[in-house]
Amino acid sequence: MTRDDRGSVVAEFAVALPAVALVLLLGVGTLGAAGRHVRLQDASADAARLVARGESDDRARQAVTAAVSDSVTTIHARGDLVCVSASAPALLALRVSVESCALAGGF
Repeated sequence: MTRDDRGSVVAEFAVALPAVALVLLLGVGTLGAAGRHVRLQDASADAARLVARGESDDRARQAVTAAVSDSVTTIHARGDLVCVSASAPALLALRVSVESCALAGGF
């Protein structure tokens, strides 16, 4: 190793470390957002089935809120279907949104 090469490894590591950290943080955030989307989808499907069986809208909203705490839920009828739309914050300023429907009066 020559005298000119001293410290170059440390300098390269100092430049590369923030980029690696950023990629790791974005990867973890993306996985968290995907998990939140799956929980929200499952909860909205359960809520649609609850309303279709005759449960109250408040009970359906509670089911979604129990799965994803800061979600916003709307319930509406579309012909013979009862649909539940839900959204929640995910990664940075992005929101995940889902909609699930169930046949009204179905068991």
